[in-house]
Amino acid sequence: MRKEIYTDKGATPVGPYSQAIVAQGPLVFVSGQGPTDPATGQMKLGSFAEQAEQVLENVKTLLEAAGTSWEHVVRVGIFLADMSYFAELNGIYQRYLTKPYPARTTVQAGLPGGKMLIEVDCIAVVPQG
Repeated sequence: MRKEIYTDKGATPVGPYSQAIVAQGPLVFVSGQGPTDPATGQMKLGSFAEQAEQVLENVKTLLEAAGTSWEHVVRVGIFLADMSYFAELNGIYQRYLTKPYPARTTVQAGLPGGKMLIEVDCIAVVPQG
């Protein structure tokens, strides 16, 4: 369903992501998720680690509702309020995703509300059978 593409002629990834991924099967597109606590409907505005874990759990919930999981994610977009969180992000991210890592883009962005530190979207394959 997903296959990592790697070439030594390309730039070596500097984090937990693949140069490229080939995917087959139905796809699910998860919209950008922030650190909203589903139990309260309020944003969890704690530390970066608390926000990142909530965001990745929110994405996980949507993936499971679509019949898939982090294991089948082929593309991730990460938006950080500040790139100084990049290394901390990678440590948390690796608890949710394993090799081959999805293709990924991480950028600094102005996020809604001024206190949200991270937003994540993704594309995953929905396994058949």
